[in-house]
Amino acid sequence: MGAALAAGIEPNSAALVPDERGLALTASFDVQIGPRLEDAVSRGVPLDFRFEFVLTRKRRYWIDEHVAGRVLHYRLGYQALTRQYRLSLGSLHQNFDTLDEALRALGRIARLHVVDHGLLFPGETYSAAVRLSLDHGQLPKPLQIDALADRDWRVEAKTLHWDFVPGEK
Repeated sequence: MGAALAAGIEPNSAALVPDERGLALTASFDVQIGPRLEDAVSRGVPLDFRFEFVLTRKRRYWIDEHVAGRVLHYRLGYQALTRQYRLSLGSLHQNFDTLDEALRALGRIARLHVVDHGLLFPGETYSAAVRLSLDHGQLPKPLQIDALADRDWRVEAKTLHWDFVPGEK
């Protein structure tokens, strides 16, 4: 029963696909925030999430070269007046009737431009990584202490790593 209530963000898949400006990222995550955080968000406590993408090139005798990266900040909140969950990315907002719908939308990244043309060498091996995590630092101050001390406030976030070799244009 403890596993069913466990909070975690598990990456399902991620891929780099060509787009008109270079490469775009498509990724999906299974987002489970647990009953304590579900209760908090339904009572009006906004939850902030951080999506990170990093692309590096391995070098033999030196540290890995950072080629590209992208960070997005999401905010999930509940609007009591409309009885809807709101997922925000900057000034863009989307409303959902249920928390499950909002979490599914949070876990989908579709065609996000991450790498411009000319930054990658065809045939070279690059290492890519994606991660979606709860940003505990954005919780209200009294809840940040709870997040450190209480296991029910923790959301385990895993990172998905894979190697990528760009083809010829």
